[in-house]
Amino acid sequence: MGKRKPTMPRLTEAQFTTQVIALFRLNGWMVSHFRPARTAKGWRTAIQGDAGFGDIVAARRGRKIMAELKVGRNIASPDQILWLWAWGNDAFVWYPQDWDKIQAVAEGRM
Repeated sequence: MGKRKPTMPRLTEAQFTTQVIALFRLNGWMVSHFRPARTAKGWRTAIQGDAGFGDIVAARRGRKIMAELKVGRNIASPDQILWLWAWGNDAFVWYPQDWDKIQAVAEGRM
């Protein structure tokens, strides 16, 4: 019988978000994330303006980044892609497997 490859436990998007926020705060960034709330019509995030705003916005010493966080096979929606495009160079779609890149941005190496 062959050896089974160990599998990593699957993160939820909420767990991944918590880890990214902690990493950025540890590295001196101001971070904002808007969480949805349960309403009578299901989960909603109150906004005024254009839908699709990124999951994480962080700023440190004049640099501002926006990141859309995804897990599993989830992909960014067209509205999210428009926001990231409008944001410019410091806009990212990150998955847990991108941790080295996320850490490089948080530490200012990228």
